[in-house]
Parts: sequence; structure tokens; C-alpha cells
Amino acid sequence: MELSRLVWRKASRSNESGDNCVEVADAVGGVALRDSKNPDAGALTLSRAGFGAVLAAVRER
Repeated sequence: MELSRLVWRKASRSNESGDNCVEVADAVGGVALRDSKNPDAGALTLSRAGFGAVLAAVRER
């Protein structure tokens, strides 16, 4: 997957100071996540169901 072609947006719950930001992008067949401070380090790609499971786990905390 060519990550540079994805349209990235900062997650709504990211730290507003910019220190702890996660970016998300719609990807073919799922969702991609990356660290906004180090976007060239790669990304984690998840199926939509997998991303939903991550969100559900985070919301439980």
C-alpha cells in the first residue's frame, strides 16, 4: 500500500498540544494509523472490523 497517497487526518481524541497525535486514513479494505510525529516510520493497517475492535477497547478504558 502506498501510504503517501492516503489522505491523513488527526484523530479527534489526539492531544491538542501536538505531542501525542495519531493520524488515521481510509485505506483499501480498512484503516491505516500512524504517528504524526514520525509519519515516515510506517503505518499500522487494520481491517474495518479490527479498527472497530481497537476503538471499542480504547473506549472501555
